[in-house]
Amino acid sequence: MAQGFLEGLAQRRRLANVAGALLCFGMIGYALYTQRFDALEPCPLCIFQRMAIFALGVGFLIAAALPSRRWAGVVGTLAVLLPAVTAGAIATRHLYIQSLPPGQVPACGATLDYMWDVFPVMEVLRKVLTGSGECAKIDWTFLGLSMPGWVLVWAVLLAIWGVLANWRRRARA
Repeated sequence: MAQGFLEGLAQRRRLANVAGALLCFGMIGYALYTQRFDALEPCPLCIFQRMAIFALGVGFLIAAALPSRRWAGVVGTLAVLLPAVTAGAIATRHLYIQSLPPGQVPACGATLDYMWDVFPVMEVLRKVLTGSGECAKIDWTFLGLSMPGWVLVWAVLLAIWGVLANWRRRARA
């Protein structure tokens, strides 16, 4: 009986992680849809948010593939939590840049493709995370939130989802 209960818990954990991954990949799909069909060109911070959400989806898949062991709960939680926090931090920075008054917005910079070709990785990261003028532009909103606002909301919700799905507490006797 206990064995069947534990197998049921493992199955629910796997399904919860697969659902998290599908949500992440759905977000990426919608971002690509708006880029292709609504002509919304992503700024460098948008691209970094996409990379973090993709990593979050991969983290959910890793967590789903792990065996039902105590260490796997910790590893699965970290595999989800680290990219979720990264996505949330990038989205928060993007929202900050969008909230700046017009006179304080940084000037537009080089494209991300150009920066990858010319600068070392750490310099690209520094330049992107400091933001540029194109990152301040808000050309899409839903229910009053811009796209980075929704990324932040989903990153927080998915982080909570991943922790609840993977973190195990000892059963009380």
